[in-house]
Amino acid sequence: MGTDESHLTAAEMGKLWAVYLGNTMAKCVLNHYLIHVDDEDIKKVLEYALGLSNAFIQDIETIFKQADFPIPVGFTDDDVNLEAPRLFYDDFYLYYLQYLGKAGMSIYSVAIPLVTRKGVRDFFLNCLSNTAKLVSDVNDVLLSKGKLMNAPAIPTPEKVDFVSKQNFLNGFIGEVRQLHGLEIAHLYGSINNDVTSKALILGFNQGAQNEKIKKYLDRGKDINQKHIELLSDKLNKDNIPSPTLLDHLVTSSTTPTFSDKLMVYHKIDMFSMKIREYANGASLNGRKDIGALFAKCQMDVSLYVEDGANIMIDYGWMEQPPEAVDRDNLSSKE
Repeated sequence: MGTDESHLTAAEMGKLWAVYLGNTMAKCVLNHYLIHVDDEDIKKVLEYALGLSNAFIQDIETIFKQADFPIPVGFTDDDVNLEAPRLFYDDFYLYYLQYLGKAGMSIYSVAIPLVTRKGVRDFFLNCLSNTAKLVSDVNDVLLSKGKLMNAPAIPTPEKVDFVSKQNFLNGFIGEVRQLHGLEIAHLYGSINNDVTSKALILGFNQGAQNEKIKKYLDRGKDINQKHIELLSDKLNKDNIPSPTLLDHLVTSSTTPTFSDKLMVYHKIDMFSMKIREYANGASLNGRKDIGALFAKCQMDVSLYVEDGANIMIDYGWMEQPPEAVDRDNLSSKE
């Protein structure tokens, strides 16, 4: 029996569904940013990012319609107050776009080997290529303004060497070696994510009206701050500077700007990305203390994401992802 070409596979459904929700959310946020931006260079990358989100949304809707797949609700104009005053200063938009690009690339690159239909695979290849260009453009603007927070340089090795002692893995006791390049890169990258996440939460919380949502956002801010301190401590012990906070890039506006649904979903999305980042850091790490630290951070973040999902369910905000047939339930109905 041949394969029904109109029917999406589980991987295609799941990945397209997740990307659709993420880009409808990004569209709401970027639309508000573009109303309140002064710097022309920053405005250009915001416009490019918004253009990508709109294009990705339209492409997915086309694929879904061809497959008779119901279009998700995602996020709409009801989830953003475009008349609300500026919530962040221009420079924050660049760091936010850095996060947005990294989050998108991680989803698109994972999707490519999982999808089998050429049209869907080409869609994700296009997403990855255009999002990589976005990240490159954002970094160029940050660099031109002297605001790019990048991992510092370390000495170039004089020759190729091989690890000969087990103390290479030490971290808690005994002789503990200096950090190697991969450890520095992932510690630095994780802190970058946290400082952006913390600033976003500060802005969100200023306009949150629901006390339960405010407490949830406060808890996320505390987790971000704790992780910034723990990860920075590893760098600082080797006299390596860590990224600076972005809290000063949040305005004093307390006008509700984004819906509670969008804010909670956004933090679930951001913290889910942190789970992937911490796992990547742990997989390329050698020292036991850093591996244990990443595991601890992963646990903190996983519990936070779970609690956020429960809030989404309690308020009826969580859309049901596509799922497999419940054969047991079908059998019980016969």
